[in-house]
Amino acid sequence: MSKIETVEQLEALYGLPGEASLVKELDHIIPEYAAFIEASPFVALATVGPEGLDCSPRGDLAGFVRIHDARTLMMPDRRGNNRADSLKNIIRDPRVALLFLVPGSGTTLRVNGRAEISIDPELCASFTVEGKPARSVTVVAVEKVYFQCARAIHRSELWNPEKHVDPKSLPTPGQILEVTSRKGIDGETYDKEWPERAKKSMW
Repeated sequence: MSKIETVEQLEALYGLPGEASLVKELDHIIPEYAAFIEASPFVALATVGPEGLDCSPRGDLAGFVRIHDARTLMMPDRRGNNRADSLKNIIRDPRVALLFLVPGSGTTLRVNGRAEISIDPELCASFTVEGKPARSVTVVAVEKVYFQCARAIHRSELWNPEKHVDPKSLPTPGQILEVTSRKGIDGETYDKEWPERAKKSMW
């Protein structure tokens, strides 16, 4: 199998980026980029740590990632499964990357920077939803921000209802856990209890 082993080989194959690909990258958030952050209910958070890489979904009401200023973002952390893989990584290596999605839009927004985790009571309380404050807040110092072209979203037809997959055609969480736990977890029971458990831990 042939493989590319140098940046020079890669550039020879793909060529150099055009002007538009370079001038869109900034080190701060402009109003045009803020519009995407404020409209986004979903972010993929990428981190790195001693155990390797992690990419974790983050979702909440649209605009849940707060723009503190042009170089600072704040993202609340809600109740989850307590693995805290991303947060553990941030403690040991602050580098993060965020990919914002906006339902219906083909344009995504990417932010790279360095993060820290705050448990300041007033800050966590300022992210209260349904009477529950954030468990912690990830504060991101922005280093790079730029929009991503729409080709991937358009090619995947991500927002096309006709392309949506019937959830019933996929394995359920319980079925997966029953296999991975070697039947230590009863999948059918888990699936029956999961909706109520998820509702209780939503915020």
